[in-house]
Amino acid sequence: MKKELRYFNIANCFGGNQDWFWDPMMKLGGCAAATACDLSIYLAMYENKKHLCPFDVGLLDKKQYIGFSKIMKPYLRPRREGVNRLELYIDGFGQYLKDRQEYGINLVGFDGNASIEEARETIKRQLDSEMPIPYLLLKHRDPQLKDFVWHWFLLVGYEAFEDTFMVKTATYGEYTWMDFENLWNTGYMETGGFIKVLLK
Repeated sequence: MKKELRYFNIANCFGGNQDWFWDPMMKLGGCAAATACDLSIYLAMYENKKHLCPFDVGLLDKKQYIGFSKIMKPYLRPRREGVNRLELYIDGFGQYLKDRQEYGINLVGFDGNASIEEARETIKRQLDSEMPIPYLLLKHRDPQLKDFVWHWFLLVGYEAFEDTFMVKTATYGEYTWMDFENLWNTGYMETGGFIKVLLK
């Protein structure tokens, strides 16, 4: 069973790209804001919530995406420890939604210490409902995931095999398929988790 969400490209990138940011703090620690921008663009394109993106989503370019990141920055600003809790993302992006007069979206945290079975089924339900998933990974024992450590990104697809569950991630203007069991089992108590984006 395979599910891949419709997505969008900007300047030949898969979604937006944090590396485009001019602000040094945003370039270093603007992943939460970038994820929120990408999610807002997705909602504007595919859920008819055009008010969530300050630009025409059909004509988005790199310059406009950078401008959008500046708008999102106060809501999910880079900080010393990063946006390192699900509640910080929910509060920040939730306030952005309110300021855009959007009251039809609920943001619910899913803790990274929950069972992998529950996490996998929740992810399948979210993606089957055509909704991307903001995901926070804090620490991880696998050095191959170093670019995803202390980082927010989106899950935008899955593929279920008999013994393996793969997820499709979107970040830095690229997508990557990875083994969800390895992603979820970080080897640390400080894990992260993800956000369920629920339409009322």
